[in-house]
Amino acid sequence: MSNSSLLDRFAALDSAAVSDALDQLGLPSGVGGIRPVWGPAAVVGFAVTVGLEPRTEGPAGTHIATTAVENADDRSVIVVDNQGRTDVSCWGGILSLGASLRGARGVVADGVCRDVAEARELDFPVFSRGSIPATARGRLQQRSTGEPVAVAGLTVAQGDVVLADETGLVVVPQDRAEEVAEIATGIVARERAIADEVRAGAPLSRAMHDARLAGEKESVR
Repeated sequence: MSNSSLLDRFAALDSAAVSDALDQLGLPSGVGGIRPVWGPAAVVGFAVTVGLEPRTEGPAGTHIATTAVENADDRSVIVVDNQGRTDVSCWGGILSLGASLRGARGVVADGVCRDVAEARELDFPVFSRGSIPATARGRLQQRSTGEPVAVAGLTVAQGDVVLADETGLVVVPQDRAEEVAEIATGIVARERAIADEVRAGAPLSRAMHDARLAGEKESVR
């Protein structure tokens, strides 16, 4: 399956369905607390990672996240590890502009951002723990790019599938992505069938039970 086709499959899913699939495979099932900072939004793509850390003495290095932006393309979601800090912005308007021009699908930050209006005007999805005006200049520096990072306890490696929506964030290891997509697609189909039965008047207790939701065959009595 091509990378674009794989992302199309995940784009038809939500974080809850993918979380259930990850659960079935014994993989980390996702986290909450990282949400869109403007409007309803969803984003899915391959992770381009950047790790940040507190600024230390010495010459200023590359501006945070610029390397990740330059390595992004139209299948990328930039993932920023700022260790959950909420006292300083780790993403801003010029970064949103640069990422948008590269065709990146959005950014997911374990931290907070600023310049929310600029991201909204660009129609560029930004997911984070909130917003703050405080600049990163003099406060943060880039620790790594293209290396595994941690986001709210989840490990994200370069190239992993990242899906974020209003419910939460899920991360799918690249080598398990097709398997997870297949299981999650089946989960969505089962839940839609159950919803159709409920709308048609079936008792909730009959239509919705754990064995059916899990895709197990019902016992014959």
